[in-house]
Amino acid sequence: MNFALFYRISLVIIALSGLLVPDPTLTAKGPHPKTPIYPRVAVCCAAKLPNRFGTSNALPKLVNDLSKAPSVKHHAGMVWISPGTYRMGGDNAQASADEFPKHKVSVKGFYIDVTEVTNAQFKQFVKATGYVTTAEQKPDWNILKKQLPPGTPKPAADVLVAASLVFVPAKGPVDINNYAQWWAWSKGADWKHPHGPKSNILGKDNFPVVHVSYFDALAYCKWAGKRLPTEAEWEWAARGGLKDNVYPWGNESVNIGKAKANIWEGDFPYKNVQKDKFYYAAPVKSFAPNAYGLYDMAGNVWEWCSDFYDNRYYASVNKPEGISNPQGPAKSHDPDEPYAIKHTVRGGSFLCNDSYCSGYRVARRMKTSEDSGMEHLGFRCVSDK
Repeated sequence: MNFALFYRISLVIIALSGLLVPDPTLTAKGPHPKTPIYPRVAVCCAAKLPNRFGTSNALPKLVNDLSKAPSVKHHAGMVWISPGTYRMGGDNAQASADEFPKHKVSVKGFYIDVTEVTNAQFKQFVKATGYVTTAEQKPDWNILKKQLPPGTPKPAADVLVAASLVFVPAKGPVDINNYAQWWAWSKGADWKHPHGPKSNILGKDNFPVVHVSYFDALAYCKWAGKRLPTEAEWEWAARGGLKDNVYPWGNESVNIGKAKANIWEGDFPYKNVQKDKFYYAAPVKSFAPNAYGLYDMAGNVWEWCSDFYDNRYYASVNKPEGISNPQGPAKSHDPDEPYAIKHTVRGGSFLCNDSYCSGYRVARRMKTSEDSGMEHLGFRCVSDK
């Protein structure tokens, strides 16, 4: 879900869509780096970019200013994923059009985090660098209005605040195409306050960090000497060596047998029977890992990948000989929101349900504007040998 769409639905929140981009002049200087100031948007989920999309030039300068990672074993908490070839894409009737065609992909070997990046790890990063996340910064209307469709009205002052989107369950059955019925623009919501300003992460060091934008994730990766996974790497790792299976554990439905992942069990978005014992995010390692020893490759929180999102991308790389180490399309394309710059997110979250998104399938692709940060969006890192 893009914030612009949220505004059009609610008629309250301004159309701060993914076409909004960082202004490099807004980057703070000195020992306490800040991200450029962006609007916030939410998860649902080959030419160079035009000059007004200054992200590619602004961001490397920002993250290069960050301090080095602490002196720890570089691959601690990671596992090695051997190189291989597989068929990437949809495996069952739930697959969306952008998961096809299923195509041959080869990937090099890489290390990947065993879990999603946790609050404790992100806290260490912030303490070392003074980094301020996107959600902690107030949007600047003078910057934003230049990059919105003509005639976009200015929102009320209480909307243009440092905020993020938090999940608020509906009171009963609702139209699941209307995101405004379970998302709330909450002033003061950020990685330290995942459910809103009155919440905190005390005692939750081993929970996945959330409310992180693509830029926040990149900054952490730079500091840690790592990077975000490509979509192809993420899916190869999530499959755990299984061939053409629907889930990280195989083909048994997520709704059958013991709880396999942290998902929404019941009637979304108002009744969660909590068979898996969790209503919101769960501590990492709460469920069995896949065959590669990776936890939460299904459910818990969505995870950023490095690739731009393009709904036509799979068709462009579908060749008999396959493609090696794909890095994704050269630019973003989402016909639903053509002005938004989006990246793919993978893995599903605690809000995923078969009636809504079935995001816990290994082939499921979701698209999210790069300045997004919300309650069920996190990331994990990878590293080359």
